[in-house]
Order: sequence, then structure tokens, then C-alpha cells
Amino acid sequence: MRLVIARCSVDYVGRLRAHLPLATRLLVVKADGSVLVHSDGGSYKPLNWMSPPATLRVSAPDEADAAEGITEVWTVQHAKSDDRLVINIREQLHESSHDLGVDPGLVKDGVEADLQRLLAEQITLLGEGFTLIRREYMTAIGPVDILARDGSGATVAIELKRRGDIDGVEQLTRYLELLNRDPLMSPVRGIFAAQQIKPQARTLAADRGIDCLTLDYDAMRGVDDKESRLF
Repeated sequence: MRLVIARCSVDYVGRLRAHLPLATRLLVVKADGSVLVHSDGGSYKPLNWMSPPATLRVSAPDEADAAEGITEVWTVQHAKSDDRLVINIREQLHESSHDLGVDPGLVKDGVEADLQRLLAEQITLLGEGFTLIRREYMTAIGPVDILARDGSGATVAIELKRRGDIDGVEQLTRYLELLNRDPLMSPVRGIFAAQQIKPQARTLAADRGIDCLTLDYDAMRGVDDKESRLF
């Protein structure tokens, strides 16, 4: 992993266009080809990024850009589309590289792991005609719990939690933004599934076009004995 802190401006060019004006930012270049642009705020979500497969080309600026103080131009080109990230660097403040080795992946607590396994086995709980694509579908920013297809053949990303709150909806939103940049997968819609979903999370999910599903863990395990429950 390569970490660069630099004063830079950033442009995303493709189906969508976005511009980040000049500021000091952290640029993360990962071994899988992804490049992420972070600020010192806004929690853990990057300001912009390019997901793999992608290639990074570093070039000298033209005369006009050099006259504006640009010292390097990074062009991150996606391999399967015309989308590209253009980073104009004016001053590089720090650079370091680190070999992180092979990551074992996220280990969920017992209930979340069981929910994922059970929902994958009982995928039609999401709706008639649903089929499983795979569990733990890896992206540049983490694994999607379950990737599936609905009855119409559309791709659906499912995020699972024991207790569903706003952070879980935000997490799924980031996955959907990334997946929908891939023309081979788009459009991808989302389902937020949990044993309990807070009202604020439902409101945010509805605003972002994400469906919510409340899961009955005991029923999914086949131990739905209502007489033995306190509530």
C-alpha cells in the first residue's frame, strides 16, 4: 500500500463528473489497483475513489498546468469503462509504502455470521424468485455480505446487521455507489436486513431507495417456539 499526503485537486471524469478543489489530502494506492482520496474529516468514507481493475499513470504537467503550480498529474483509468480519476498534485508532503500481506478478512460475531449463512440458504426470504450470487462479495472498500439476483434478474446487494442503525445504511450506500460505477453490474439496488432496525435507519434507507427487511433469527434457525418466548 502506498500512502501519499499532497496538496492536490481531483476530478472524476466519466458517466458522472465530480470536482474536488485544491486542498491537502491523503491518497491511498492499493495493491489491487484501487485509488482512494481521503480528507481529515467526514469519517472513514473517501471523498472519491477508483475501484479495480484500474491502472495508475503518473505524468508531467503540460505548460499551462505547470504554470499553475502543478508538479505531477495522476491519471487512474478504469479497465472496463471510460471512467477515470485525474489528480493534479501541486505539492507532495509525505510518501510511504507498506506491505500489508494477505488479510484474513472481516470476522463477524456469531449472530451476524449465522444470519448471513442462514439468509444465503433461505434467500427467498428476500422475495420470490431471488437467487444467491455469492456471500462476502469483495469490493475495494470491503465485502458485501450477500450479492443476489431478484426475480427480474437485477442485482441486489444485502447488508446484514443484528441491530440496524444509520451507520449500516451508510455502509450499504457506499457499496451501492461503488457497485453502480461498474457498467457490467449496474444497476444494483440494496436491501438492509437486520433483527431490529431503528426508525432513523428506516427513514434514511427509504430516502436512498434502499429496502429494509426485519429478520426473525429463531424462525430462520428452525426454533420458532413461541410458547417458550418471554416476549
